[in-house]
Amino acid sequence: MAEWLSTHFPPALIELFVDSLGETLVMVGLSGLAGAVLGIPLGVLLRLTDRGGVMENAAFNRTAGALVNAVRSTPFIILLVAIIPLTRLLTGSSIGTAAAVVPLTVAAAPFIARLVEASLREVDAGLIEAAQAMGATHTQIVFKVLLPEAVPGIVAGLTITLVSLTGYSAMASAIGGGGLGDLGIRYGYQRFMPEVMAAVVLVLIVFVQAVQSAGDWLVRRLSHR
Repeated sequence: MAEWLSTHFPPALIELFVDSLGETLVMVGLSGLAGAVLGIPLGVLLRLTDRGGVMENAAFNRTAGALVNAVRSTPFIILLVAIIPLTRLLTGSSIGTAAAVVPLTVAAAPFIARLVEASLREVDAGLIEAAQAMGATHTQIVFKVLLPEAVPGIVAGLTITLVSLTGYSAMASAIGGGGLGDLGIRYGYQRFMPEVMAAVVLVLIVFVQAVQSAGDWLVRRLSHR
């Protein structure tokens, strides 16, 4: 077994695995963070301006909702190419790990927004009415009622997003984004090394399982507050 491993996975290839895993972590981590920064406020606005919301605004809600749906319905591989000018503007390049973070963020933000909106819908309307009756401002309703009550659902949504971004990051190899997906394609597929492809899939499965387990654990802790 040791001889087989040393033959098929020499030190140089192991080092490449480590580097690729690092690139995947950077892509998923940064795009997940940036997507949350953009998506959570957008999701809050979608809920507040929806019918029956405390800041009901049909025109804004329809416009923002249509934009969110348009991005969400665009296949990621097409989105990668479509926003290359924006990627170049923000990162100075259209290839590389940093460049891949841009389309990943653009894909993540509307996805997170809809998940946040759905979580906020589950908040008991009676709590909001009680806060309004006590003279709470819109800001107080958001930060002291809506978000605290929806935290478990939001965390669950962010966990789902990180898992999805892991899959999207594999497609980022189309713009030279690197990562495990790129390693699997270049070595496992193009160089006919099925053992590398299998190893990449195994590492991704372990990574996704770890993310999902951590997210589930955090949701359980927050739900028992």
